[in-house]
Amino acid sequence: MHWPGIKTQLKITLLYTMLTGAIILLLSVLVYYFAQRLSAEDFYKRLDIRAVMVAQANFPQNAGTSDLINDLRNEYLEKLPHEKEYFREIGKDSGNVAIPGLSLPGYFYDNLLQDDKAEYKKEHVYYAGILHRQNGKRIVVVVSAQNEYIRNQLTNLRRILLTGFVLSTMLIFALGWFFSKRIFLPIRKMTRSVQDINTENLHLRLNVGRDNDEVSDLARTFNNMLDRLETSFESQNNFVSNASHELSTPLTSIIGEAELALQKERSPERYREAMAIILKEAERLKAIIQSLLSLAQTGFDGKKQSLESLRADEVVLTAKNAVARIYPESRVKIDYTLMPENEEQLQIKGNENLLVLALTNIMLNACKYSGNKEVTVAIASGSARLYIIVKDQGIGIPADELRYIYDPFFRASNTGVVKGYGIGLPLARNIIRLHSGELQVTSEVDHGTEVQVMLPVDKSQRH
Repeated sequence: MHWPGIKTQLKITLLYTMLTGAIILLLSVLVYYFAQRLSAEDFYKRLDIRAVMVAQANFPQNAGTSDLINDLRNEYLEKLPHEKEYFREIGKDSGNVAIPGLSLPGYFYDNLLQDDKAEYKKEHVYYAGILHRQNGKRIVVVVSAQNEYIRNQLTNLRRILLTGFVLSTMLIFALGWFFSKRIFLPIRKMTRSVQDINTENLHLRLNVGRDNDEVSDLARTFNNMLDRLETSFESQNNFVSNASHELSTPLTSIIGEAELALQKERSPERYREAMAIILKEAERLKAIIQSLLSLAQTGFDGKKQSLESLRADEVVLTAKNAVARIYPESRVKIDYTLMPENEEQLQIKGNENLLVLALTNIMLNACKYSGNKEVTVAIASGSARLYIIVKDQGIGIPADELRYIYDPFFRASNTGVVKGYGIGLPLARNIIRLHSGELQVTSEVDHGTEVQVMLPVDKSQRH
């Protein structure tokens, strides 16, 4: 039911009132109907008794019976409003039982012949007839009267039921409004709390309460959403501040070298040194911008990426070759001992360029921070997931810094002079997430780092 412009609390109250009122109205109609039926049946019985007494009084079996019956009737039976009596003696085999001067339908007399009794109502007048047999005679007796009692009783009953319906509907509306107000009280409090939350106080949370009901579930959902918003907002602030810092550093070097070179005449060697510094910082600036663009692009909806069926071992091999071109000193070894024999378990669905980029960044990190020690890449598969495990023997990551490894531009405190921008791992995780996968990192200082890439197996390629 659509009620535009009406608040939910009032909608619930009105709907509750309408449903309950309809039930009360239906019950009132049934009460009135059955009261009318029972009263009519009772009145017909009273007419039947009078019909029998009329027959006994007018056609007595014994002398003196007529006077006795009349006395009993006058003493114990109250005369009914507009009461009239009709009787007629008919022949033994006669089929005509109609009483002259009394307009009654034909089925009334048919029922009389068939069942020895009949009933009929015309407007406010009730008719009850009997076929009385006595001493071989057949007597048709009809008694009619108006049921003033039932009319008065039904009028009072209608008034009572109508008054009860109106009062009970008003009471139901008041109770519905009261209870709906109590039910919606936590939601109103929640609305006020949400309205007070902004970018200045994203740390605020809604009160969940002790009850495990729908309102508590809604509060938990809001709190989970606020957790994600706060994390996203903080990450965005950190990203913007770190990006501005990382971009400003090479720009400052480029501007400084250019200004120094233009201040006065210098030797060709000095100009070449200045140009070399400018070129180095410009390349660094280009690398940072490319990394930032790649990181931003992986925030797109995964449905917009071009996905195809790929073999995981081929993707790993392509990434290994890319690492060899970028970092010739690298020593990456692919471990095939865990690789499944069934080729279907190596099938994954994804974007080859993005997956190669993610694995290349992971392998490059392993090579750079392991001091040219061997890096192993293993491929394993379960029933629903495929695992790519990159393990090095490098410097590792301090335990208290592991939680920051996915923050853009973050670099561990023990990286020293190893060149890097802190973009590779966040970029790799974004790519893996786009492919409905997970990335887990375990590390121990001076013992190395292990990165597990978990991707869903492409079951559509199975036969």
